Amino acid sequence: MPAPPTTLPAPVTLDRRDGPYGEIVLRQRGERLEIIANGCFLMDTSDGRSERLLIDAALAALPAPPDRNPLPSVLIGGLGVGFSLAHAAADPRWGRVVVVEREQAVIDWHREGPLSRISAAALADPRVEIVRADLVAYVRTATERYDALCLDIDNGPDWTVTEGNGNLYSADGLAACRARLEPGGVLAVWSARPSAAFGEALRNAGFTGVREEEIQVARGVPDVVHLGVRTA
Repeated sequence: MPAPPTTLPAPVTLDRRDGPYGEIVLRQRGERLEIIANGCFLMDTSDGRSERLLIDAALAALPAPPDRNPLPSVLIGGLGVGFSLAHAAADPRWGRVVVVEREQAVIDWHREGPLSRISAAALADPRVEIVRADLVAYVRTATERYDALCLDIDNGPDWTVTEGNGNLYSADGLAACRARLEPGGVLAVWSARPSAAFGEALRNAGFTGVREEEIQVARGVPDVVHLGVRTA
């Protein structure tokens, strides 16, 4: 995702940490909070429509009625600025909300820092669980299945934050994601731009109903949610 417009106020660094995946920074620019990883602008708190779409599109794509018993579970890959988590926790149709986040700094910023203004209510919800783990490793090693995987750890399948994340969008990575889904479960992947190649990769990995939903944004290229369903 490109850097914010230069007409905004100069950024103020609130926290900077060096971790196992490199440098991660929380900045404030006016009213906006921004997360920067290894010098790459990831996201800010200026919008959130596409992050909420990630959750809503996955729920709508579930073949079973969303008011079923038990209620469906969702795994959110990447805590980010908290829009996806907050939106999922605000919806009573989700029975369980698990977030996998590899950066302790991001978790801290939500639990004790400025991002708590977005996620405080969600973190207090008994349906919500935060798992500190690398998502790429988690989907390969976990045994639990979910009704939906909503993944937002990169700027998209073609624009990863760290090199290892590319494995998530490979044939092996998509097979691992498929294994984490219940039959009829939905994989939803956020991207800062459309990717026809990733849509084809989803089909090759055995997902059905593959499609994209777009959100128009100021920079011109739409944010995209890629969707695919695991058949029985």
